[in-house]
Amino acid sequence: MGNQTLGLSQQQRLQMVLAPQLRQSLEMLQLPVMELRTMIQQELEQNATLEEIPTETDVVEIEPGNGELEEQKELDFEKEFEALAQLDDEWRDYFFQDDAQPYRSRSELSEKHQFVLDSLPQLASLQEHLIGQLRLAGLSEDDQEIGELIIGSIDDDGYLTTDIDDLATAAGLDSEHVSDMLALIQDFQPTGVGARSLKECLHIQLSRLGQEPSVTWDLVENHLGDLGAKKYQSIARAMNITLDDVRDAAHFIGTLDPKPGRVHSTEVATYVYPEVVVHRVDGEYVVVLNDDQVPHVRISNHYRTLMKEKDTTSEVKSYIKERVRAGAFLIKSIHQRQKTIHKIATEIITVQKEFLDHGIAHLKPLTMSEVADTVGVHETTVSRAVSGKYMTTPKGIFEMKYFFSTGLMTADGRSVSNQTIKDMLAKLVANEDPTKPLSDQEILEKLKEDSITIARRTIAKYRLVLRIPPSHLRKAL
Repeated sequence: MGNQTLGLSQQQRLQMVLAPQLRQSLEMLQLPVMELRTMIQQELEQNATLEEIPTETDVVEIEPGNGELEEQKELDFEKEFEALAQLDDEWRDYFFQDDAQPYRSRSELSEKHQFVLDSLPQLASLQEHLIGQLRLAGLSEDDQEIGELIIGSIDDDGYLTTDIDDLATAAGLDSEHVSDMLALIQDFQPTGVGARSLKECLHIQLSRLGQEPSVTWDLVENHLGDLGAKKYQSIARAMNITLDDVRDAAHFIGTLDPKPGRVHSTEVATYVYPEVVVHRVDGEYVVVLNDDQVPHVRISNHYRTLMKEKDTTSEVKSYIKERVRAGAFLIKSIHQRQKTIHKIATEIITVQKEFLDHGIAHLKPLTMSEVADTVGVHETTVSRAVSGKYMTTPKGIFEMKYFFSTGLMTADGRSVSNQTIKDMLAKLVANEDPTKPLSDQEILEKLKEDSITIARRTIAKYRLVLRIPPSHLRKAL
């Protein structure tokens, strides 16, 4: 084995590295509008040369220029301020153009948005609801603590997730005492709370409804697995009852709540804010950006005056120049972001015009690379621009990614989106005979009648995506 030594060597290689400003611009393109607003607000706090123009500010009509800053290494700073003012004028015109707000002012929309936020109900959590009932039960202080320990171990679905023996050990008590406290909590609302299994949860609800004993009770006790698989005939034979009795019991069990705690769920509903609005004007579709939540920022003229004062030191001037250039890049990036999203949305609407006219059956296959080629940007730019963005159309609100899908060529020469095929599959299942649900093979044959030929495994995959169970689980006996 040869001698091993350590040493230093130099070599040259080319490597592409994203500049910090370019990285910021790409991140800004990908951000949804509400996150973009937060980012701009942070920049306003960190960069003193930036200021936000109030929505009540009167707007003076100004002819926009080319809207681009001159990128010259040796640029007189006075001219740079003039270029910034020119960009600011164009940006101001863009924000307050008439067609951007066809129906209401920004202040009205802001008031409405705040009203919606203020109107959201603040629900008590399941644990808070149970503790409130515990305090009204007239228990001793020790039992109150045991009850709170049990409630703290109940998950959001309403189930006790910790073993009774473990709770008893933690409380330093015997298991029988803790079990008695659990039985008390199981009498609380919502009905079924505190159960340790689905079977116990259903039994608690059946008992409260006076169904103990009953056929329904025995079915839950002994045949819950077969019930989930809809093996009604097997259940009928095992319980020596008629098929109608099994069907009635299954229907009654279906009215019970398998997750009683969810009625007090504190999960906040996710609200989307469409960035693109599509209007139909004189038979044509027009794309308008919804800029109500994007702050309109500009470079403060105060710093232009400060640059001219004789008492301003060179260090201060250098700092102002640095901050102004950073602010100018932010303004330009916002402008570029909005223009890019507008171009991409316009191309989407151009391709999907028949979808807007007639519905999902006319949705065309479309890829991001096709839009990128038409708009003149990279495919990854399109991906960033549509990520997390929503579009309001006459057919409803859609995520912009919804309009991008692969497709196939039908036997009669039509190009069909896979979203359209999924919609056709869902309609076939919705209109099927419940006593004779369509198998995957039968769905495939019906699609062939519309000149659509796909593999059976693709049908199964689409069913899973649409959360449609197989035919034997859809059958109503």
